[in-house]
Amino acid sequence: MPLHPRTGAIRRSPIIRGYLPTDRRDVYEVCLRTAAAGGDATGIYRDPDLMGDNFAGPYLHLEPELAFVLDDGGRVVGYVLGTSDTAAFAVAFRRAWLPRVADRHPAPAGTPSGPDEEMAALLHRPERMIVPELRDYPAHLHIDLLPDYQRAGYGRALLLTFLGAARRAGAERVHLGMLTENTGARAFYDRLGFHQIDVPDPGPLSYLGRSTEADG
Repeated sequence: MPLHPRTGAIRRSPIIRGYLPTDRRDVYEVCLRTAAAGGDATGIYRDPDLMGDNFAGPYLHLEPELAFVLDDGGRVVGYVLGTSDTAAFAVAFRRAWLPRVADRHPAPAGTPSGPDEEMAALLHRPERMIVPELRDYPAHLHIDLLPDYQRAGYGRALLLTFLGAARRAGAERVHLGMLTENTGARAFYDRLGFHQIDVPDPGPLSYLGRSTEADG
């Protein structure tokens, strides 16, 4: 039987399971390695934890029950995480998450310059998540998979796992924001029943939404 190259253990098919605190380092790595419009952002940011502190850590800290990982038997190779209530999450982000990381990623003094300052500016503006046009889609999510595990059905399975959990938490609809240039991701979401939500001046993002019901 094939052995896992990292652990030497017998390799098994990846499984989806709930997030554990010991997964945090792997989740941050997946976040960074998929942060450049789906490609590897390693080396782009001076602090490699900056993307994780923006787009993974707050969810793991504030709503771990809505975080699920793809475990290949030796490490986490993908995840889906999010919130069932974006407005409440933005409040909790400022109150309970930002103080934990603000000293490491200070807000820019003026107009952000360079990728680190741009991401730090986002970190210090959690209210940006509250978009009036998305009020009917209270949940939101982030999903990322390492390239070797894409196009094999794992993304769909992760997303459906999250939708079920968000629905049980009371959210009837979910949204996400994605870089418009990431056409591969857009095709994935289209196949899974997401539709575009018109938002004035969305910048580089497209906003998509759907029901949390399994059949969309």
